Amino acid sequence: MAMQIQPYNTNHLDAVIRLSLRAWAPVFDSIQSIMNPDVYREFYPDDWRVNQQKAVEDVCADEDTHVWVAIEDASTVGFVAVRLHPDSKMGEIYMIAVDPDYQRRGIGTALINFAFDWMKDAGMSVAMVETGGDPGHSPARRTYEKAGFDLLPIARYFKKL
Repeated sequence: MAMQIQPYNTNHLDAVIRLSLRAWAPVFDSIQSIMNPDVYREFYPDDWRVNQQKAVEDVCADEDTHVWVAIEDASTVGFVAVRLHPDSKMGEIYMIAVDPDYQRRGIGTALINFAFDWMKDAGMSVAMVETGGDPGHSPARRTYEKAGFDLLPIARYFKKL
């Protein structure tokens, strides 16, 4: 069966958490390898998975965030969470992930294009997504650039106090 995108419901939560943690493992490995160890420990004192699971749970429960899932072979294989900023007519892809077993099949691009269409229908004229500049985020950057996003270089610095 072909991949389908449908609205998120709470039955999807466990699968969304599992695929997110698997998809983001290389990202957090990359961040840990380049970030000051003391700063990294402040952000993730126990395990990054604890923080990230809570972030996914919070996003999926947030009334102001719209979430859709990608379903293939009766499995949840990806998700996208979108927030609208009507004052600036901007839609934000706030969170997106595709299960590593289903990556490089166009699912991330399909979720992004779905989000673009939904944003346009909601009256937005600009789309935005943020990601890291580290090596672990390079697949995400390629996907966003392929989808037509232009990079605005921003430097963010951290220091342990």
